[in-house]
Amino acid sequence: MAKSGNGRMRIGLLGLDHDHVWTVAPELLANTDAQILVASDPDPELRAKAERTLGVRTLSDSQALLEVESLDAVCICTDNRQGTELAIEAADRGLAVMIEKPMARNTVEAERMIDAANRNGTRLMINWPFAWWPNLQHAMRLVLEENAIGRLLHVRYRASHEGIVAMGHSRQFAAWAEDAERAGGGALVDYCCYGAVLARVLLGKPEAVSGLAGNFARDDIAVEDNAVILMKYPRAMAVAEASWTQHGKLDAYTPVLQGEKGGLRIGPRAAGGLVRADLENPAGVPVEVPAAPTHMTNATAHFLWALKNDQPFTPLCQPGICRDATAILDAGLASVAGNSALVEVA
Repeated sequence: MAKSGNGRMRIGLLGLDHDHVWTVAPELLANTDAQILVASDPDPELRAKAERTLGVRTLSDSQALLEVESLDAVCICTDNRQGTELAIEAADRGLAVMIEKPMARNTVEAERMIDAANRNGTRLMINWPFAWWPNLQHAMRLVLEENAIGRLLHVRYRASHEGIVAMGHSRQFAAWAEDAERAGGGALVDYCCYGAVLARVLLGKPEAVSGLAGNFARDDIAVEDNAVILMKYPRAMAVAEASWTQHGKLDAYTPVLQGEKGGLRIGPRAAGGLVRADLENPAGVPVEVPAAPTHMTNATAHFLWALKNDQPFTPLCQPGICRDATAILDAGLASVAGNSALVEVA
């Protein structure tokens, strides 16, 4: 991969209306392997914020940015509909792509992105903020590599908050996340995706999915504000829960894994620690969590490390697995729309 004269990868930010950008961009600025050359967004308020807080040059049009800039990679932080098209365009120009979860609005668009990367021999990574929690990383190792709680029987993750703007996100972020055409759905797509991808990594692809969703409290939006997806496996199950109406943090952002010999509770978030329970310790005991290696501490560190060393991305961020997670969401939406108990996963 070509680099600038100082040996740093030249990165463009495509879109500023996905609020994850305000975490991703500072990480890039702090990384000695990369430099942000330019950012793009049609919103002048967001461009002014990027110029002010990040010190980067901005353009109003992402397509124009790709046409005129000499880059090595892009980080895409915009709505799910536009993100797919930009990822394909970037791949066709030979650029590596990091895009924010949930990868795409639907499976068809996820597969288009993968096809573009394969066709052009480029790299594609999907960023999931919880992938960088050291406690979740360690819990996954305990399950997948050490069989610490026996065969896995149940995976559950509840992602929930009081509302996108109410929790502190921007109106620009909410404008597309609450728009089914731009996002692919509401709370189900936005937040059940976490449980779907976690289950896909830990249990594989489910046989079938059942979904339940509705708008229970948000009269100001036309998409679902709460959702649940149940994933059926031959001898296990997984539950992905989503809410945009939860006040307080009970059970929020807390994965729970249950096996034949015990269970693990992770978080919430990295500071929440890790607890293991079994018959001898029914209330659970803390598990020491080792520090994550540098390339697993945040999305950009991992992206740049994998590109520099020609290494695979961590499973949660691999496009094939994330495509399957998108298929789980599609099946969940189909179940909701058809009031069907179970829908096979494509």
